[in-house]
Amino acid sequence: MKSPNFKTYLTSNLEVTEEEISSLLENCVTKFFKKGEYLLQKGEYCKHDFFVENGLLRQYSINENGKEHILSFAPENWFATDRESSVFNQPSIYYIQALEDGKVVMIDNDFIRLLSEKIPGFTDFNNRLLYNHIRHLQNRINLLLSAMAEDRYLQFIKMYPDLLLRVPQTMIASYLGITPESLSRVRKELAQKNFKN
Repeated sequence: MKSPNFKTYLTSNLEVTEEEISSLLENCVTKFFKKGEYLLQKGEYCKHDFFVENGLLRQYSINENGKEHILSFAPENWFATDRESSVFNQPSIYYIQALEDGKVVMIDNDFIRLLSEKIPGFTDFNNRLLYNHIRHLQNRINLLLSAMAEDRYLQFIKMYPDLLLRVPQTMIASYLGITPESLSRVRKELAQKNFKN
């Protein structure tokens, strides 16, 4: 399967030609990252949105006891960023790390302004992306507060259908807010249910 790219993503979601986008994309930087490299570390100021053309990112924090808490994953065609840091010019409390070798488009605020000026409909599209992100975060908070581990896991599969074989079980458990042992139990119980059906 051909890897997605930012140009295709924009042309498929906006009324804009490849030629128009190509000239605008000259203002963007594309970087290659190795597995384990950091795009952002705690204490740094986040200056970009990261569009994943190839590879996989995770965004996480570490509490005072040294425990990791994964906020999100970003596979191909997804964005990762720390909006609190980038919008409000605050030091980040997050790490954004490459879980695989990959290629990322670095999108800064100047480029967002340029797209808003040059492409009709981009501002509405960008707002929809932001509102969709807020909706997912609200749903995630609700799941963490009130849902059983099995429901959280099923929602993870729905949200990230291709990540089960790409992400270690310990990281999935961290994202779900449960222990790896609880995750193993949930997977076993679901497998038994499916076998009976």
